[in-house]
Amino acid sequence: MTLPYLSADLPGIGGALRTVDDDFVVDEQLPYSAAGTGDHVFVHIEKRGLATPQAAAQIARALGVAERDVGIAGMKDRHAVTRQWLSLPPPVTPETARALALDGITVLDAIRHPHKLRTGHVRANSFRLIVRGVAADAADRARAIFDRIAAPPGAPNWYGEQRFGKDGDNAARGRAIVLGAERAPKDRRLARLLVSALQSELFNAWLTARIADGLDRAVIGGDLLHKVGGGMFACTEPEVDQARLAAGELVVTGPMFGVSMRAPADGTTAATREAEILAASGLAREAFAPVARLAEGTRRDASIAITTPTTRQVDASTVEIAFTLPGGAYATAVMREVMKAT
Repeated sequence: MTLPYLSADLPGIGGALRTVDDDFVVDEQLPYSAAGTGDHVFVHIEKRGLATPQAAAQIARALGVAERDVGIAGMKDRHAVTRQWLSLPPPVTPETARALALDGITVLDAIRHPHKLRTGHVRANSFRLIVRGVAADAADRARAIFDRIAAPPGAPNWYGEQRFGKDGDNAARGRAIVLGAERAPKDRRLARLLVSALQSELFNAWLTARIADGLDRAVIGGDLLHKVGGGMFACTEPEVDQARLAAGELVVTGPMFGVSMRAPADGTTAATREAEILAASGLAREAFAPVARLAEGTRRDASIAITTPTTRQVDASTVEIAFTLPGGAYATAVMREVMKAT
């Protein structure tokens, strides 16, 4: 699927991202601090050249605990320098965690906490990125694009290419599982990943259609709206909610289809548009019933709030870009808009 640009009229900076791991630095921020007491240990690690599951597996082996008992808040890329939090089960102590010496992993801190770290417990991720092979005015170009896409409600919250696998076939395999043409893998994490890739592909299709119709920064009847820092409600007064969207008070949500997904009310414009996405894919919402335990369905914010974007021309062919995104958002989706390399 070819994804559109929100800033199609502005030239991108081009160049290459992640030439070396140090060009892509991520700092994960949790929504709460470790308590200092409890049976589990929160460890703050810096990893290089390792995906998060690889790092977790190495730490589990070194400490003699089950890999499944290691808590991971957010998955981070392999080709990057990432600082993130994991939780370790008893009998691990902060002292044994701090004493770890593993290739590609440095333990920065270890603090006790009462419970395991849960998936999705990420408040935000801060990024410092180096793009090489750019024009001498790349910082100015990037700044102009951020002026556009950082304005409320923010940049399109695409699912990036990493969601769809190295060979780009995760969504197709997820579709086959949903339709019963392929048996779900015994590895539950892999099975969930494949089905969620299908959900992600459908979300991207829904967002593409909104942008194509000029509705990416608009509220329509029946939209399910997410209050920033709060709950969700159905739009019954588009004119009123449009002003709140423009003020950054709320965002439109899109479908991650599943039998338990909250859907717009029947007969509304929003419901019709979501039904059209499913119909175009040859699926019905009920088709997700057999995989409800893998992917029950949910809503996803259609836009990303970009906080404190900065750009700095390092030299004639290198630019440094920094910004912060909420948990679950992809920096590569933002940089795709900035670079327009493909």
